[in-house]
Amino acid sequence: MQISVIEILKAILFGIVEGVTEWLPISSTGHMILLNEFVKLDVSPEFWNLFLVVIQLGAILAVVILYWKTIWPFKKVTTKSGGSKIIVRKPTIMLWLKALVACIPAGVVGVLADDWLDAHLYNAIVVGIALIVVGIAFIIIESVNKNRVPRVDRLRDLTFKDAFLIGIFQLIAAVFPGTSRSGATIVGGLMIGVSRTVAAKFTFILAIPVMAGASLLKIVKYGFRFSGGELILLGTGMLVAFLVSMVIIAFLMNYIRKHDFKVFGWYRIILGILVLLYFLVIKAPVY
Repeated sequence: MQISVIEILKAILFGIVEGVTEWLPISSTGHMILLNEFVKLDVSPEFWNLFLVVIQLGAILAVVILYWKTIWPFKKVTTKSGGSKIIVRKPTIMLWLKALVACIPAGVVGVLADDWLDAHLYNAIVVGIALIVVGIAFIIIESVNKNRVPRVDRLRDLTFKDAFLIGIFQLIAAVFPGTSRSGATIVGGLMIGVSRTVAAKFTFILAIPVMAGASLLKIVKYGFRFSGGELILLGTGMLVAFLVSMVIIAFLMNYIRKHDFKVFGWYRIILGILVLLYFLVIKAPVY
């Protein structure tokens, strides 16, 4: 497969959009579907479906680097004798166990119904509706929580029950594209009394096993039969998604310390309306 400069530039554009929209609660899938209407990679449908998921590995790497001290469970300490030893950080192990508990609902459904969901729900109409519904949810929840003191304001205080409930919201995102995985888990966290900062951090950490698992599933189904050109496109998209994600994650964490998520809710509603208008009116089939 020969890859032109134009195709590489397209992969860069998709990487930018992935890096921005994966972490902001505005639906990376919705933006990718819309972008694909105007900028199409010259690849097979099978590789496009894989590219759309595996490009997220670049975004995951940004989380790993930015939150390394939080997620790495081992620590080197100096002993009284002057030597050193490796200890296991119990809070980090507990955090990973909570993340795994949160992954169970979406993981089970993803393994059992991945192909069915792609065939029946992965379309612009579902995406447009999901964008609007979750956008409205953000506005309502933020209005209700305006003067409420969060029950959980530290990542270590998140319980297993909290993690599982957030996982249920993640399941909604897994079933209905356009919901936004980060949007659904943050909304879920806010609804059960988790602070914006903790909800966002747990969402980032939760993305590591979820997106790594989804990517591995797609690669296995594809059969590891990549051409050189496909590997170049995939590598380019992942690299750009990683670099952009580093910036966007830092921006979001600074933003939510002083602001709520309402602006993202309004953005989602406007984008959802545009998506529905485009696919139901402008691109509607003529009989």
